[in-house]
Amino acid sequence: MLSSALFVGIAAICVAVLAYSTLYERNRFRVRHESIEVLEPGASSIRVLHLSDIHLAPWQNRKVAWIRGLASLRPDLVVVTGDSLGHAKSVPALTRALSVFEGTTGVFVHGSNDYFAPRIPNPLTYLFRPSKPDWDGERIDTEGLDALYSSLGWFDLDNASAHVSVNGSSIVFTGTDDPHLHLDQLDLLAKSVDETRRLLQEPVAAIVGVTHAPYRRVLDALTTIGAAVIFAGHTHGGQVCVPGIGALTTNSDLPRSFARGMNVWNCVDRKAFLNVSAGIGTSIYAPVRFACPPEAVLVTLRATEIDYD
Repeated sequence: MLSSALFVGIAAICVAVLAYSTLYERNRFRVRHESIEVLEPGASSIRVLHLSDIHLAPWQNRKVAWIRGLASLRPDLVVVTGDSLGHAKSVPALTRALSVFEGTTGVFVHGSNDYFAPRIPNPLTYLFRPSKPDWDGERIDTEGLDALYSSLGWFDLDNASAHVSVNGSSIVFTGTDDPHLHLDQLDLLAKSVDETRRLLQEPVAAIVGVTHAPYRRVLDALTTIGAAVIFAGHTHGGQVCVPGIGALTTNSDLPRSFARGMNVWNCVDRKAFLNVSAGIGTSIYAPVRFACPPEAVLVTLRATEIDYD
């Protein structure tokens, strides 16, 4: 009798957790605010809106409306760190979501779901090792996605660099194509940054790194070339976390303590701020979040204070 009651109780808890994770928390969008000192003394602040892992499906109107509402934050710059698409026919919905940022400077890189449609995952395998790239998967509308970004005037940082002038500061952005698919070409980073800086007629206030999946090799490379801050996504913050323990996986070789939030990444004698977004969406085949709500991040880049001591 006791064992039956216990079974029923555990089953009820599991159902309640699943309902909470799928119906409530994954739609509990929030904005995380961060502020870091990386600009030259006296420089004007720059408000950077970090969007990642939108995984948008055509029917997700609530998500579209929430993203459109982020325009009220009045960012100076938008950084997209990949996996914007979540369905083969998502580009029109993503166009509605991002069209409010027309006229705002932006940069982007791609994630695996910007190349391949989502597939049904094996959650048990996911907990123990990073998911394997699905090179035989259904291709997604990458051309349509790139056309959208191009129409917004945003810079493609897939294994490339770009110079952006924002609020009087000259910034070099450099990024990689998706490391999870092994599309990153790290040997190009230093050359790309050096070439961009050579063409400039003004001092560079900061180098900013952008990547989808924050594998250690990429973070080390970006830190080594002098990135003051690095933006990344991919981890979903762990997506399903245990209160008091945190993320169980990062789907990469990134330590679990870095699964989301603003941290400092150290590489030999250099360091960089590292902002890993928990992401806005989830795969349509794994629509759950627990103790890890979806987020966009507003990062304010501020001037370094002058120390007179």
